[in-house]
Amino acid sequence: MSVNAQTLKGFRDFLPAEARKRSYVIQKIKAVFEQFGFEPLETPALEYEEILLGKYGAEGDKLMYKFVDNGERRVAMRYDQTVPLARVIAQYQGQIPMPFKRYQIQNVWRAENTQKGRYREFLQCDADIVGSNSPLADAEVIAVAARVMENLGFKNFKILVNDRAVFNDLLQKPGAQESDLPKIIRAIDKLKKIGREGVLNELGNDGFTTEQATYFLQTIENAQPTQKLEEIFSSLEKMGIDKNNYQFSPSLARGLDYYTGLIFEIEIPEYPTGSTAGGGRYDNLIGMFGGEKVPAVGFAVGFDRTIEAMEALNLFPEDLQTSKILVTIFSSELADKSLEISSQLRANNINTEVWLDPENKLEKQLKYADQRGIPFVAIIGPDEANNGTVTLKNLKEKTQETMSTNQLVERLNNS
Repeated sequence: MSVNAQTLKGFRDFLPAEARKRSYVIQKIKAVFEQFGFEPLETPALEYEEILLGKYGAEGDKLMYKFVDNGERRVAMRYDQTVPLARVIAQYQGQIPMPFKRYQIQNVWRAENTQKGRYREFLQCDADIVGSNSPLADAEVIAVAARVMENLGFKNFKILVNDRAVFNDLLQKPGAQESDLPKIIRAIDKLKKIGREGVLNELGNDGFTTEQATYFLQTIENAQPTQKLEEIFSSLEKMGIDKNNYQFSPSLARGLDYYTGLIFEIEIPEYPTGSTAGGGRYDNLIGMFGGEKVPAVGFAVGFDRTIEAMEALNLFPEDLQTSKILVTIFSSELADKSLEISSQLRANNINTEVWLDPENKLEKQLKYADQRGIPFVAIIGPDEANNGTVTLKNLKEKTQETMSTNQLVERLNNS
C-alpha cells in the first residue's frame, strides 16, 4: 500500500534554499539580542493544558492544540512564548536574577484557518525584559527592535510608537463608558486603512452620535506624546537610534486588552503588507501564576513576514550557501589526495564538501556544484597531485587558477 507523500495542511517543509535563509535571519536576530545582554530561553512544546487554557481568550482556547497523552494527562501545545515565560518566572522564583532579559526563538502551534501568511506551525522570535517598569527598559526594547531591522539590512523602516494612556481622554466625552473603549479604539486603529470618513462611519454604526465620533477621532488626531513617551524618545536618542526611524502614532492600538502602556510596531514603506515586528508593555500578564504584579515589556519579530520583506528588497546575500567549495575526485587513485585537501580546508574553518563517488566523471561533479550554487570547485588531477597544487574554479566568474594549498586557503578566506 503506497502512502501519499504530503505535509499536513498549515504545516511546511523548508528545503535547503529556504532553510538557509531562515537560518541566516535567525543568526542575525540572535546576534542583536545577545549584543544587548538578552539570554536564551527554551520551553517545552507541551504544557499542562491548565497552564495555557484561559490565557488567550475564547478564540485562543479554540485554536489551541489540546489532547490527552498516554499518561491520561490533559496537555496542550505551545500557543505563544509569553505564557510559558510567565510560568517559568513563577516556577523558578528566586533562581532567576531580576530584571530577567530573555529571548526565545521556537515554534508555536495554532489550529488556524489556513490562508496566505497564516500557518498552523510557525516560528516566533521574542525578546522581553521582566521585572523593570523603567522607561529605560521600554526604550531598550525599541532600540533592540531597531537594531534587528538594521542588522537584517533594512534602511528605510519606521517604528510607530504609542502609549495606552493616550486613549484615556476618550472617556471625557459625556455618554462614553469604559466598556465602549475597545470598539472606539478598534475603529480608530483602522484610520490608515479606511480614512477619516470610514472611521466616523464605523463609529456611527457602533451607536455613537456624529458629535461623539468626531470628538473621539479629533482627540486622537490632536494627541501629544505622554510624559513617559517623551522619556522613552529621549533615551532612544541617547542610545543612537535615528530619529527618522521612529515617530509618535496616537492611533496605534495593538490589542489593548493585552498591553498596559507602551505600544509599538515596525513598518517598512517598500513592503506595505503589514508590520514586521511589534510589542509593548504588559504589566499584568507575567504575574498571572504568582498572584503578584510583575512588570514586563517586550516585542516579537514577525519571522515569515520579515523573510518576505527581505526577499522583496533583495536583502539576502547572493552566496547564501552552506558549502563554500566542492573538492572533486579526479579518479579513484587520487581520492586520498582530495580527502587530504578537504581536511586542510575544514581545519581552516572553510565549509567544504567532497565528492563521494570516485567513479563519476568530473563533468557530473561540476554540474552538481553549479546546481547547488557552490561558488568554488577544487580539482586535484595528476599534475596537481605531483606538484602539490590545486586548480580552483570560480563557477560564478567562470575563471580558474592553479595554486598551492596555502594560497587556496588564503583565497577562500578572503572571498
